[in-house]
This record gives sequence, C-alpha cells and structure tokens, in this order.
Amino acid sequence: MIEYIKDNEKLLAIIIPAEFKKDGIHFFTSNDLSQQLAYMHHPTGKKIEPHVHNPVPRQVQYTQEVLFLKSGKLRIDFYDEDQNYLESRILKSGDVILLATGGHGFEVLEEIEMIEVKQGPYAGDSDKTRFNSIPEEKIKLK
Repeated sequence: MIEYIKDNEKLLAIIIPAEFKKDGIHFFTSNDLSQQLAYMHHPTGKKIEPHVHNPVPRQVQYTQEVLFLKSGKLRIDFYDEDQNYLESRILKSGDVILLATGGHGFEVLEEIEMIEVKQGPYAGDSDKTRFNSIPEEKIKLK
C-alpha cells in the first residue's frame, strides 16, 4: 500500500495513499533522512506526554518536502539528479508524498488544494535549479 519510489537504490519519494490506516505510530522514513514522516492513529483517551524538542545541530544538504493533497488530482513526474525523466504517478485527494531526492515536476489534472512542508530557511533562487519538463507524449504512468 505504501509506495517507495526509487532510482536504483536511491529513494526519490514515498507515497502514502489516503486509504492507509494502521493502529499506533508508523514511520515511513529511515532515521537518517532530514525530513521525517510518520502516520499516527490512536484511540480516544490516548495521552501523549508533553515535551519540548531539544536543540540538536543538524546538517541539511538537500531540501526535502512533504505534500498533503487536500483535494483534486495531481500528476508528479520524477527525474533523477541529472534531470533525466524516470516515471510519473497520480495523487488524489487525501494522498501524502515525501519528495526525498532527485527532481520532480507537476501537472494539475483537477483543481487542487495542497499543503507543502519543507525545511527552511528558504534560500531563494539558489534553492533550486529549474529545467524543461518531459513532453506529454513521453509520460510513463505507473
């Protein structure tokens, strides 16, 4: 049900479909990723102890982002780090995706509402390199 999209052994993305359901806490990411993603399902009355997060120095090399598709339909095109097109997927309302490495592009197939979460601070124009998208006739949906 959870889809781990890879280029060889390199993790490009993790897709969590809207239908995913599991009791307790389930982490989808390994401890070494700079963006951690988990699903939580607890019964009424479950208590999570109050806590603060301690200052821990971290070094982030690449921006990783999580997209929450609230409504609509979105195609995501995946590219390797050399900007070569690999394949595409379609997300629907309620789906969540972590974009870990490589490149990506999007086409809105049905009007969307989406929330994006990523590391900061934002580095402006030096934060990303833009390139041409794959022609429509070469799209490979999986």
